[in-house]
Amino acid sequence: MTDNRQNRKPDWLKIKLNHTGEKYTFVSKIVKEHGLNTICGSGKCPNMSECWSRGTATFMILGNICTRACKFCATASGKPLAVDTQEHLKLARSIELMELKHCVITSVDRDDLEDGGAEVWKLCIEAIRASSPKTTIEVLIPDFDGKTELLDIILGAKPDIIGHNIETVRRLTPSIRSRAKYNTSLEVIKYLKSKGAVTKSGLMVGIGESDEEIIETINDLKEYGCQLLTIGQYLQPTTKHIAVDRYVHPSQFKAYKEHGLGIGFNYIESAPLVRSSYMADKAMQSTTQVTKQKVNLSDISSLDICTLNNSSCNK
Repeated sequence: MTDNRQNRKPDWLKIKLNHTGEKYTFVSKIVKEHGLNTICGSGKCPNMSECWSRGTATFMILGNICTRACKFCATASGKPLAVDTQEHLKLARSIELMELKHCVITSVDRDDLEDGGAEVWKLCIEAIRASSPKTTIEVLIPDFDGKTELLDIILGAKPDIIGHNIETVRRLTPSIRSRAKYNTSLEVIKYLKSKGAVTKSGLMVGIGESDEEIIETINDLKEYGCQLLTIGQYLQPTTKHIAVDRYVHPSQFKAYKEHGLGIGFNYIESAPLVRSSYMADKAMQSTTQVTKQKVNLSDISSLDICTLNNSSCNK
């Protein structure tokens, strides 16, 4: 049980909001004109002002209503609207207009669809490839209930990086993640890696886990083939969501990172405001080249933020 002091954010989590500037206006204009959804807005990401002002954003496909209702997630849940058959074209055009070197795409869960939305994912990746062949593509996908035939559809479109967030530790998964299972997420990552994908995952802290459980989860991810990892502080989107249990000190985030790198991760970004794709153009500059996919992670300048902040939609 946390006391009232835990409700006050520490200084290291305080940020300045500034919804102004040429870059912010430019990104906002394109998003609105093309009827796109961003996890930045629906997920109430604390970095939106900073990233949009830099001309970066993470797009969310398949609508903005999720069929799952995870207790940490700010994205709306319920019955989704019909799939927009033109979404892949709108998305590709927006990325082309932004002249991005690297883009990140995520989605809500669509358990209402027979294929979970896998074909839409494929169309989006292929459309981006066609209109922006020099743009590298990172996707942050749902678990598709672990169905390998659906994962194969994503793999067949050949994105440069495939991420799936494990979100939290084994013990807390049943009570926090809707429908998703800890082992299923691990098996998804293992399967993707076995097919030659560059794999990535994300983890929240401060939601009721112990530091020992975080280390255990980092170890599990590595054992199952995860190469890139982000770790960030959970922030309660609304009072209806699970409360913050603790605010983890920056020094502890550093300890998580040091442990992960020590056991062989290619790259780890671990800090309070880190999100799944936050500042990839800076966060991945020191990453070694992943030659199997021919992705030069030191040349990423992008469209990528905040998909971990309580709104990953990869449950």
